[in-house]
Amino acid sequence: MGHIISDRKRNRQKILVWDVKTSTDQGQAEVVLIATTVEKWAIGSKLAMNSMVIQQAIQRQNIIQAQNVLITDTFSPTAKIVSVRCLLALATARGWSLHQMDLNNAFLHGDLSEEIYMSPSPGLRRQGEEHMSRADYSLFTRTQGKSFTTLLIYVDDILITGNDPVSIAETKTILHSHFHLKDLGDLKYFLGIEFSASKNGIFISQRKYALDIIKDAGLLGAAPVDTPMERGLKLSDKSDLLKEPGQYRRLVGRLIYLTASRPDITYAVHVLSRFMHQPRRLHMEAALCVVRYLKSALGQGLFFFSNNDFKLRAYCDSDWIGCPLTRRSTSGYYVFLGPSLIS
Repeated sequence: MGHIISDRKRNRQKILVWDVKTSTDQGQAEVVLIATTVEKWAIGSKLAMNSMVIQQAIQRQNIIQAQNVLITDTFSPTAKIVSVRCLLALATARGWSLHQMDLNNAFLHGDLSEEIYMSPSPGLRRQGEEHMSRADYSLFTRTQGKSFTTLLIYVDDILITGNDPVSIAETKTILHSHFHLKDLGDLKYFLGIEFSASKNGIFISQRKYALDIIKDAGLLGAAPVDTPMERGLKLSDKSDLLKEPGQYRRLVGRLIYLTASRPDITYAVHVLSRFMHQPRRLHMEAALCVVRYLKSALGQGLFFFSNNDFKLRAYCDSDWIGCPLTRRSTSGYYVFLGPSLIS
């Protein structure tokens, strides 16, 4: 374990991602980032299973920090799933190649006894002709005449596409000169999503992820059902509380991520997520019903068509005072770019 930590520290120092200075305020250490985004950052700590090893990760903090204030929530630079789908729809319609890269040093492992405060250097929003998207701070674009290249970051996974292979190769070279990266080639598997390309478009699915959910729920031998939720079902807070609510929260959290390629379960998962704070027996039964539904359609996903008119189309609907607890209505919407679902 020690040599792994040392190697990661040396890699961090070698690529000049951070530097350590001693603060005059009670002798606390201050970490100054050399190449980051404009948001504030924090060091996050995670206690390992053996209660001995602390794993620190440099992760972006999306709230304003202040010294002497305990920060418990940390966030990594993650692209929005909507951005991923939009980029896929655009690249497929334009016939652009999709490339994937992996960052070796996204996380720093080591023992930390002090509170660490971090502030990035300014000037990363615009460098030359490179821009950061205002809608998604993990999406970067580069335009040079008719050449267009875009880069999408999700923690340590990078997706690159564009209409200029030379510009894409130059971008990879620049990244390799500053960071330790793996070039994984054409896009096949990204964020637990499987990609299958054909002349008609790109199909994405989370079949393996869905199968893992079914296996972990112990329902591999259960009979599948035809719908994710019973028609007209109104979940309430009348049944017994779960003794282990963590199981429910973990299951629903995984189902939420599964909606990246499975919009057919979005409504059911949205209803289940309302009861994360105090899950009950009936809520768990409804969540397991969604898992059984996955068995009947394990390989379903989304298809992004190569034939696209680039017209935005949106559809929405809502019920009327559908929640029996709050008497609030539930709204839903779909947004298409041509025939491809993006949100």
